[in-house]
Amino acid sequence: MKNHVISDKELVKQYLQGNEACLEMLIKRHKNKIFTTILYIVNDHYIAEDILQETLIKAIRTLRKGKYNEEGKFLPWIVRIARNMAIDHFRRSKRMPKITSQDGKDIFRTFEVDDMNREETYVRDHRDDMIRELINQLPMEQKEVLVLRHYGNLSFKEIAAITDVSINTALGRMRYALNNMRKIIEEKSISLQ
Repeated sequence: MKNHVISDKELVKQYLQGNEACLEMLIKRHKNKIFTTILYIVNDHYIAEDILQETLIKAIRTLRKGKYNEEGKFLPWIVRIARNMAIDHFRRSKRMPKITSQDGKDIFRTFEVDDMNREETYVRDHRDDMIRELINQLPMEQKEVLVLRHYGNLSFKEIAAITDVSINTALGRMRYALNNMRKIIEEKSISLQ
């Protein structure tokens, strides 16, 4: 017997009909992507937690008011809310975003290998720092697409919806981001080995 996954659209519909468990299922399904998006922008685990809660509250209020009309595109819709709230925070605090994981650790240090010796760890950390610096030199639009794609695991269609651009624009920004990183590597003779 096949496992049947209930669509986001159906979960929203059932939630609006009074089934609170459906909202919990939606949140569990998408919480990591929402949180990663926020954390990428604000670079603070605790602030990201607060903004996540504010995002969920805003989404619930919008749903209850009957103003949700995203044609079953729940994830891009709620990530757009989260992104806007995080950017508002970023603008208020005027802090440069840094890329971290949902537990507040550096995103580049999430792929730990248990049997690494000190030298390997140092080399990996140094490389990760270099990559972070490269990403931080990109224009915000390119950086955003790169992070949402590689660290948020979002499709270009989802990224386009979240950033309110066409899929071709999102693809173009990704291409420019990668090309710009290559240029910087070549210009500065950076070795990522």
